[in-house]
Amino acid sequence: MAATVLPSAYQTSAASPEWLNKGDNAWQMISATLVGLQSVPGLVILYGSIVKKKWAVNSAFMALYAFSAVIICWVTWAYKMSFGEKLLPFWGKAGPALGQKFLIKQAALPATTHFHSDGTLETAMITPFYPMASMVWFQCVFAAIALILLAGSLLGRMNIKAWMAFVPLWLTFSYTVGAFSLWGGGFLFQWGVMDYSGDRERFPPNNVLLTLAGAGLLWMGWAGFNGGDPYTANIDSSMAVLNTNICAATSLLVWTWLDVIFFGKPSVIGAVQGMITGLVCITPGAGLVQGWAAIVMGVLSGSVPWFTMMVVHKKWTLLQKVDDTLGVVHTHAVAGYLGGILTGIFAEPTLCSLFLPVTNSRGAVYGGSGGMQIVKQMVGGAFIIGWNIVATSIICIVIRFVIPLRMSDEQLLIGDDAVHGEEAYALWGDGEKYDGTKHGFYSDDTTHHRQTSGATQVL
Repeated sequence: MAATVLPSAYQTSAASPEWLNKGDNAWQMISATLVGLQSVPGLVILYGSIVKKKWAVNSAFMALYAFSAVIICWVTWAYKMSFGEKLLPFWGKAGPALGQKFLIKQAALPATTHFHSDGTLETAMITPFYPMASMVWFQCVFAAIALILLAGSLLGRMNIKAWMAFVPLWLTFSYTVGAFSLWGGGFLFQWGVMDYSGDRERFPPNNVLLTLAGAGLLWMGWAGFNGGDPYTANIDSSMAVLNTNICAATSLLVWTWLDVIFFGKPSVIGAVQGMITGLVCITPGAGLVQGWAAIVMGVLSGSVPWFTMMVVHKKWTLLQKVDDTLGVVHTHAVAGYLGGILTGIFAEPTLCSLFLPVTNSRGAVYGGSGGMQIVKQMVGGAFIIGWNIVATSIICIVIRFVIPLRMSDEQLLIGDDAVHGEEAYALWGDGEKYDGTKHGFYSDDTTHHRQTSGATQVL
């Protein structure tokens, strides 16, 4: 009988070792690229267009700077603090992820081996069928977007130089702790916490259409955010992508209808907020819940954060003291914690078995140990929120001794031109910069009291 000869596409070589699954590797790199596009250009466009005109450049640049800075910090020391060998129950050992020998070997998360209480093996170490380079980059874009999403609460407020110092410090002392604890094999991972992947001044956006473009990139990119989390192109990743879109769409519609019912008209910015809360809420359970549960989560993510933002915020003095530019407390903290708890309620046993290290995991509606799962979700969420509050506060206090955290009054008044010497909308005519003595009255709230002269006006 003649020996079977594999097609050349499936033959092994130094560049294609036997452990490499080309499909998994391709999907992981695509997922990483989708997540990267959420930040650059997604959130760069969203932030640059949703704020006042005078903060467009500064807001967009905060996102771009964070993306670049995180990449260098990540490969230099932060990756291994998040997904390397265990140093503490909540922290990995720091080290570079730059050498060839490390990056071309099969990916592995060394702290993720899970044992039964009697010491016997329950779940083997996570070892995806692609190189460490793919894993490092996928986790890098996750870290980058976490910081860029945090920037949403600081737009038009924080001194850019303070932000430049804040990014590496927060990545090192806040993000890495949460990442290792939940995903890298730390104590929350071992305990079985489910996390599949967390009255203001009138603030008119300077370009609603670009806001929608940035929001669209954020939404579509979330397929990589949740679809890449199983570390393989399998049925679980398919469930995650579908549930992500179901929940986001439901949440957007619920938020929009609440605006119509209580304020008489649908708000485009409100719809974007509803979309974001849906994406954030479904993330802990994207591949763990059924489609009907994703709809329920969408209904709640479109209503609970809407209520905390539109009602509770205006009545609770403590929340009114929080200087949060884009309402990140509501769209991310509230929605993320809500999603964690709902995952503890709706996680389906069969889907859990496809992804989680702890066998027999399930949500409360499926009985058994499901009731305890809600407790785990609440404790896990409280730890992450508590650690972030403490770490962020300490980092800000330290930076404040060296660099003022808040922009000067002059910078706050003038905006981009004072901070960067650049403006987003500088041209008013044929190469002509805006001049109040020539072009008449102009305000940042888009109120105009002059006749047009026929020149194209960029607003």
